[in-house]
Amino acid sequence: MTIGVISAAYVSAAVLFILSLGGLSGQESAKRAVRYGFVGMAIAIVATILGPAFGNLSVTFAMIAAGAGAGWLVAKKVQMTEMPQLVAALHSFVGLAAVLIGFNTHFETATIAALDEAAKAQLSGFAAILAGKTPLEMAIMKVEVSLGVFIGAITFTGSAIAFGKLAGKLDGKAQKLPGGHVLNAAAAILSSVLLVVYVQGADMWVLAAMTLLAFFIGFHLILGIGGADMPVVVSMLNSYSGWAAAAIGFTLGNDLLIVTGALVGSSGAILSYIMCKAMNRPFVSVILGGFGATTGFAVAIEGEQIAIDADGVAAALNDADSVVIVPGYGMAVAQAQQGVAELTRKLRAAGKTVRFAIHPVAGRLPGHMNVLLAEAKVPYDIVLEMDEINEDFSQTDVVIVIGSNDIVNPAAQDDPTSPIAGMPVLEVWKAKQVFVSKRGRGAGYSGIENPLFYRENTRMLYGDARESMAQLLPQIA
Repeated sequence: MTIGVISAAYVSAAVLFILSLGGLSGQESAKRAVRYGFVGMAIAIVATILGPAFGNLSVTFAMIAAGAGAGWLVAKKVQMTEMPQLVAALHSFVGLAAVLIGFNTHFETATIAALDEAAKAQLSGFAAILAGKTPLEMAIMKVEVSLGVFIGAITFTGSAIAFGKLAGKLDGKAQKLPGGHVLNAAAAILSSVLLVVYVQGADMWVLAAMTLLAFFIGFHLILGIGGADMPVVVSMLNSYSGWAAAAIGFTLGNDLLIVTGALVGSSGAILSYIMCKAMNRPFVSVILGGFGATTGFAVAIEGEQIAIDADGVAAALNDADSVVIVPGYGMAVAQAQQGVAELTRKLRAAGKTVRFAIHPVAGRLPGHMNVLLAEAKVPYDIVLEMDEINEDFSQTDVVIVIGSNDIVNPAAQDDPTSPIAGMPVLEVWKAKQVFVSKRGRGAGYSGIENPLFYRENTRMLYGDARESMAQLLPQIA
C-alpha cells in the first residue's frame, strides 16, 4: 500500500472518529456514532498493517487475535454494573502500552547507534526511521518518549487504583501519605529534571527512574481522590490515556495516532471540566487530589426515616398524574432497569406523565444511567437532564429516587459546611411525595448523610430495587 493510500485511509479514519465523537453527544445518534468509530478503527488498523514500514506480520496477527478474543470474552462476561471499573482497566492498558513503546524506542535507538553506516542502510520500518534522524530530531524524539512514558505510567497506576476503588477492592475514601501534596509535587519536579537529563544523553536508568516516579504519582494521586469524585477520575484518566497515545504517535511518526490521541485527550479533559462544574468542584483541585475526603453532614439532622411498603408506593402512583424517576448507582447494582422500564410503560399506558431526571454525575461513569435506560428501551424523549427538569419538581406529584444519594441531597444547598456544598442537585424534595428505593440506611458511596431521607414528604422503600419493582408492577392499575 502506497504512502498516498495510507494517508487517505488515515484521513478517512480521523473523519469517522470525529463523527463518532459528535454522534455520542445525543442518545438518538449514539448507535450510529459507535458504528462510525468501529469502521474508522478497522480502517486505521488495516492501513497500518499494510503500510510499507510495518513488519512482523505473524506476531501482529497473533496479538490481534489474542486481544480480540480476550476482549470478546470480557465483553460477554462483564455486567453493565461493572462498566466503570472495566473502563478504568482499559485505560490502564493504554498507559502501559505507552510505557512499553517508549522503552522499546529507547532500546531500538541504542541498538541502531551501535551499527555502522552499511548496516543502517539495510534497515527497514521504524528502525530505518530512527536511523535517519538528525541529532536535533533525536533530542525531540527523546522528549516525546519521556512525555509518553511519564503520562502513560501515571495513567497505568492511576487507572489501577481507580479500578480497585470502583470494584470495591479498595477503600473508596480519600487517602494520602503524610505530606501527600508535597510528595506529588516533589516527584513531578524530579521527573522534569530527569527528563532534561535524559534528553541530554543519559542512559536508560534515567528513563526507568522517571517511570517509577510517574508510577508513584499515578498511584498516590488517585488514592487521594474520594469516591464522590470517581466519575471525574474516570474521564480524567481517559484524557491522560489520550495524551499518552498522542505523545507516542509523535514518537512513531503516526499521524492518525496523534489525531486520535488528541481527540481522546481533549474530549476527556472537557468532560472532566463539565463534570467538575456539575459537582461544584474546582477542576485543578480535583485532578491534583485536593478533594474527596468526606466528613459527613456537619449539621445535626432532625426527624427520622419513615419506611413504606410497595403497597403504599403503588397507591400513590395510581393516584398521581405526573411522576419523575431519578435513577442512580443503586439501580445499576440491582440491575433494576428492566423493572423500571416496565413500570414506566404501565404508568404511561394509564395516562400518566412519566419522565426521568438524570444528573450529570449519576452513577460512577459519565452517561451511566443513560446507557442503562437505553438498554431497557426507555424512550429517549422522556429522559431529561438536570437543567431541563429541575424547575418542574414543584409541579410533580410523585418522585421515585432509585439508589441515589449525593445528587438529590439538599445539604448541597442548605449546609455551607457540607462536603458537597454548592453542588447542583436535583431538587426532588419540592415534589408532593418522594419515595426513595434504597438497600439500607447507610450513607452511600461517598459517605455523606442525606437529610432528604428525613423530610416529612419522603418515605423510604427499603430493599433490593429490582425486587421492589417486581412488587410494584402487579399493583399498578
